[in-house]
Amino acid sequence: MAHEKHFDHVTGTETTGHVWDDDIRELNKPLPKWWLYVMYATIVWGIGYWIAYPAWPTLSGYTKGMLGYSQRSEVAADIAQAKAAQDTFRQAIDKTPLADIKQSPELMQFAMAGGAALFGENCAACHGRGAQGATGYPNLNDDDWLWGGTLDTIHKTISYGIRSSHEQTHATAMPRFGLDGALDAAQINDVASHVRLMAGLDADKEQAARGAATFADQCAVCHNPDGTGNTEMGAPNLVDSIWLYGNSQQQVAASIATGRGGIMPAWEGRLDPVSIKMLTVYVHALGGGK
Repeated sequence: MAHEKHFDHVTGTETTGHVWDDDIRELNKPLPKWWLYVMYATIVWGIGYWIAYPAWPTLSGYTKGMLGYSQRSEVAADIAQAKAAQDTFRQAIDKTPLADIKQSPELMQFAMAGGAALFGENCAACHGRGAQGATGYPNLNDDDWLWGGTLDTIHKTISYGIRSSHEQTHATAMPRFGLDGALDAAQINDVASHVRLMAGLDADKEQAARGAATFADQCAVCHNPDGTGNTEMGAPNLVDSIWLYGNSQQQVAASIATGRGGIMPAWEGRLDPVSIKMLTVYVHALGGGK
């Protein structure tokens, strides 16, 4: 039996035959033709895209498309182009002495940009994104350098590391006075009080007086009698306000007892010579280079 057509009495539009609550009917209004044409066009476009470009995954890879397009190839080409553009500056930095790089604004700008990127990738994990350091990791923004803050000494430190496996590394080590039994706990506590008093910190004066003789006998050869340190030996200045491992009585005593012996890796062999020069320029320019 044929379905009887029904028309809405208000609009005169045929309804679909769907009825709710005995009175609500759905108007049969087709989609606009322009909308349908656009939809059909996108379907055709999608099919064409599948055919022309890489689109569908397969068991062994993906469909390559008739045009042979590869975004990987484009990225590789862009990287090659960028490297080619950098080659001129990198070659110039390679041939320019460290001290003369800053004389060229263009070279200095390139070295600073490259050094910042290298620092973020290789150094920030220990020294912090802003090179502010942390307990056991030096702040590179201040003017306190265990092994010297000139361009040449910074370059050497980055290249060879500190107590690393490199044969030219900074290798001087502070004795482990407590662990090796050279000093007992009381003597270590006395020396810690003497060091803190030299630095202008509150300390037990009787302990400090006893520790002064031990310091002169055991520590002054590296840190100097006045505690100002020695960059040739990596012996820190003990009378300034900068403390790598903290300046409390317990922290200073722990440094004396264990010797600490922090390690920095050698970057020679991990980074190319030009990258090390750019990193040196960047670190030196942070604010604490001498």
